[in-house]
Amino acid sequence: MNILRFVLLFFIITTFSYAAKPYVEKPLLKKITKKYKVFAKKRFFYEQKSLDSLQGKTDLEKLNKVNTFYNGVRYMSDLKVYKKKDYWATPWEFLGKDKGDCEDYVISKYFALLYLGVDSKKLFFTYVRSSKFKAAHMVLTYFKTPRSEPLILDNNNHKIFPASKRKDLTPIYNFNGESLYRASKKGNGKKVNSKKAHKKWDQLMRNMKNKKI
Repeated sequence: MNILRFVLLFFIITTFSYAAKPYVEKPLLKKITKKYKVFAKKRFFYEQKSLDSLQGKTDLEKLNKVNTFYNGVRYMSDLKVYKKKDYWATPWEFLGKDKGDCEDYVISKYFALLYLGVDSKKLFFTYVRSSKFKAAHMVLTYFKTPRSEPLILDNNNHKIFPASKRKDLTPIYNFNGESLYRASKKGNGKKVNSKKAHKKWDQLMRNMKNKKI
């Protein structure tokens, strides 16, 4: 075998060996299809197609497309969907049912962005108070650096804006599964402890590990 053929063969083998795994692998997709039927399967197909189109793109391009895709899911309260006051759905439950509340949008966007290679240290679940809806709310925030002004990914406002442009939102806490901070319009504030936030996160991680659909 000459050197050119060897290099070509090596390139082909390594390309397929290191190809990205699908976001939802076949055994799980089969279970999802059985439970939620063919229309759910189509939603997961378009999800994979959208994520595949973002390979190699910038963080901002990934944020915009992921935000748009998941904001296409219908909003519905936990009480109506799960008969619970507060429930954090897995991404498979959220897209399978094609409905959920603010935390569910955040969770699905967060894990999709991790799949695309966005650094987890830049992404936070952010508790906010909405003056428009007079209620507590959650959005996903992206910090280019720890001291940067965050970008807001919100199911109530489909365009991504810097925090300073979202006058309707008052930040309260930033949470990313490891740490909880008092939030501000620019950068993370003082680190605090919250058993409630970690309890929800820990339950979500158990559900993710068990592939709950």
